[in-house]
Amino acid sequence: MRHDILSDVLSIIKNGNKMGKKEVVTPSSSMVKEVLLIFQKHGYIGEFELIDDNKGGKIRIELNGKVNSCGSIRPRYSATKDSYEKYERRFLPSATIGLLIVSTSSGVMTHNDAKKNNIGGKMLAFVY
Repeated sequence: MRHDILSDVLSIIKNGNKMGKKEVVTPSSSMVKEVLLIFQKHGYIGEFELIDDNKGGKIRIELNGKVNSCGSIRPRYSATKDSYEKYERRFLPSATIGLLIVSTSSGVMTHNDAKKNNIGGKMLAFVY
């Protein structure tokens, strides 16, 4: 039984990259799809496709070897528009390297986009 699908997916991606795999198959959810779209937009993964198995669904993800580390942020810390630097120092190796994924009232976005829009949210994941 899975309790945190986002954590499972990010672990599968990280371990698949370490093993040199070209693609992995993970469980699916709407939040996972949004996070994967951000990863794809910033070049951390290749294409991904949804597979309907008449259960919860699965996602096949192409790996391109650009993920050094990724993970889920638990507990889901609340970040204000002024506190992103604290989480950058905690989860990323440098302020210019990597992304924090944030769930905001305007949808799932990176911490850089949330800073530009001047909104806070819940911290979901990191990648670099």
